[in-house]
Amino acid sequence: MAVMSKSVSGESGKTSATDPRSGGANRWRRFADWDERPLRLDRFAIEDPENGFAAFKGAKDPKPGIEIADGRILSMDGIPAADFDMIDHFIATHHLDLDLAPEAMALPSREIARMLVDVAVPRTELARLAHGLTPAKLAEVVAQLSAIELAFAFSKMRTRKTPGNQGHVTNAKDDPLQLAADAAAAVAFGFDEIETTMRVARNSWSNALACSVGAAIGRWGTLFQCSSEENEELQIGMAGFTSYAETVSVYGTEKAFTDGDDTPWSKAFLAAAYASRGIKMRCTSGAASELLMGFHEAKSLLYLEARCLCLQRAMGVQGTQNGGIDGAPLASTMPGGVRELMAENLIAVWLDLECATGNDARHSESEIRVGAKILPFLIAGSDLVCSGMGSILKYDNSFNPSSFNGEEMEDFLVLQRDFEADGGLNSVDESRALELRRRAIDALCAVFAELDLGSPTAAMKQSVAIASGSNETASYTPREVSFISEKIKAKGINVLDVIKALARRGFREEAENLLQVVRLRVSGDYLQTAAVVRRGRVISAVNDPNDYGGPGSGYRLSPQRRQELAAIRDVLTREEVLRTEATYAAAENRRITYRALGTAPAAGPENEVVVGVSPAFGIKLYRTLAGHPLSAVLRAIGDGIRARGGEPRFVRLRHTADTSFLGLSAARLAGSGIGIGLQAKGTAVIHQKDRLPHHNLELFSNAPITTLDHYRGLGENAALYARGEMPEPVVVPTQGQALGARYHAQVALIYAIETSLTQDGAKPEAIEISFQEAAE
Repeated sequence: MAVMSKSVSGESGKTSATDPRSGGANRWRRFADWDERPLRLDRFAIEDPENGFAAFKGAKDPKPGIEIADGRILSMDGIPAADFDMIDHFIATHHLDLDLAPEAMALPSREIARMLVDVAVPRTELARLAHGLTPAKLAEVVAQLSAIELAFAFSKMRTRKTPGNQGHVTNAKDDPLQLAADAAAAVAFGFDEIETTMRVARNSWSNALACSVGAAIGRWGTLFQCSSEENEELQIGMAGFTSYAETVSVYGTEKAFTDGDDTPWSKAFLAAAYASRGIKMRCTSGAASELLMGFHEAKSLLYLEARCLCLQRAMGVQGTQNGGIDGAPLASTMPGGVRELMAENLIAVWLDLECATGNDARHSESEIRVGAKILPFLIAGSDLVCSGMGSILKYDNSFNPSSFNGEEMEDFLVLQRDFEADGGLNSVDESRALELRRRAIDALCAVFAELDLGSPTAAMKQSVAIASGSNETASYTPREVSFISEKIKAKGINVLDVIKALARRGFREEAENLLQVVRLRVSGDYLQTAAVVRRGRVISAVNDPNDYGGPGSGYRLSPQRRQELAAIRDVLTREEVLRTEATYAAAENRRITYRALGTAPAAGPENEVVVGVSPAFGIKLYRTLAGHPLSAVLRAIGDGIRARGGEPRFVRLRHTADTSFLGLSAARLAGSGIGIGLQAKGTAVIHQKDRLPHHNLELFSNAPITTLDHYRGLGENAALYARGEMPEPVVVPTQGQALGARYHAQVALIYAIETSLTQDGAKPEAIEISFQEAAE
């Protein structure tokens, strides 16, 4: 025969037994294959409670308990009041409701855990009980729950009904033009909040100004943070550029606090300072931070984080970003570490804190692990699914790569569509994205001109507008940005100066958008738990509380929102398939003609092989999924049949479009009893007249990788079967491509076109084929 499948050898890309990677003859090569996977770049830690490597059961985790007498706490979680550290003191004084604590602490942990996943127990009751639970009790309760139970409980306990998301806007050069353009794009994608930080610390003022302008493009209401040194971050906030803050870090051990010259009281003071200036504020904590700092006290990740979260509630902050954060890559090295991240997020929402559920630090090199980690929060919903998805490329993410970055954002959009789960984002049309980026660049340049901060060239602006990342831009360098940033700070430029500059230079809509956010700060309207701004309205846990109580309750996609999630790229329609196919019609009509000869006879010579083509073959459809012109496929099959002494006859079958029945019907017409069924999309089969419909001789099921040589080989084998021989089957080699994912939508639409032309009881139609010219 003409076509043979290749055996597994060096040609296939596999290693030989002598290849060093294979490990020799005494190693199963599957492990060599696994060695090449991204997962091998991850490293895992053994469970070691004494050295802090324990997600749930630390060597020195205290047992839950409380003793109260005369309105005073005598001991908490087994620690006498006289031995309290400053964290214990703060929690005992400002978190625990001493009237409620005896009732709450008396409930068995298993019973409270069941209440968390019982739709009949309202969220409000569980939130009330949390105010009387100690850190050890909170940790013990959530540790009872499996991963699926944690996700379910989270969907019930999260504070705001409507989910949202937060994005990072940074770049490797601290380039203000790119920051403005990327901020505008992030707003268009639907981020409720955007956050920036710097590669060079002194560039913070420039970053803040650029992002605040970019965030005002297209619509208003996206909140903005500049993550910097705490003192300077507060100054930037007081200058009006930022509208929220979340880098007020707290820790679960006293030594971790004092190592940073901080106390719970100093952090609470800083939180109050932000709130007094109308700046929304969250704290930051998360598993493994104490371990990274060397002060784990041989206690579990979960217990230490429970302390952090009780501390944050005691401080009176609006919310938290937790779920590992920078410690997530370390937490995930431990057995159960990712489950622990879910558990600490649950404690956060149980304590009535707005929760930005981590998913920022990329915890693995494996895309499978990354996608798996984010899925529970996507389907459960979250106040902010990420505490910073990278709206920019990995190398431009100055916080380090997020779970999802600019490269993978579209994957996230498709995940939303797949699960009909609102992750807070929406697709943006290409032309709209470019329009917004150009507008943001022009607006920032106008501010720079008005405030004497710089004069970007047309080339700089153009390079940034179309660039995916800073490697492609010809714009500001970090050193040049430093001069701009220092100038902003030295001149005392504030957000009102920027607003006036925009208005004077003709960017009145952007000036109004930025002013609207400043008005909110003055009114304090978004100083509420889980507050974001949607369509000009503040929504929060106060006016949009999560009311989940079982199926049909809680957040549900509106018809409009469902349409937004469905509007991704590369969505095929029947009309689009037909339009595409029509573009090939003229070329095919120059190559081949089909002349109908009436009903096909049911007999022929003994060497005859009948080729039965589908109803739309050469009429509405003109190419296989591999891109081969149908004329070329017919020529290859016919040449193959003749090369082995057979005689091809072509018929069009209109009673079916199914490959098996096309082949069986063709075989029943052939003098040899051998037929080939051929669909327009390229699927082909060799059949024999006395076999069952789906018990064929040979099948080409992977049309996208089937070559013309394979079709010729199929024709040759059909002629050999007609002679009573048993040839080597033609096998189309595959490297494991997910062909279904690439082609199934197109296949289904093509098949719908085929079946629309079928007619019950239609007789097979003889056709005469004439080739005018060869395919290109």
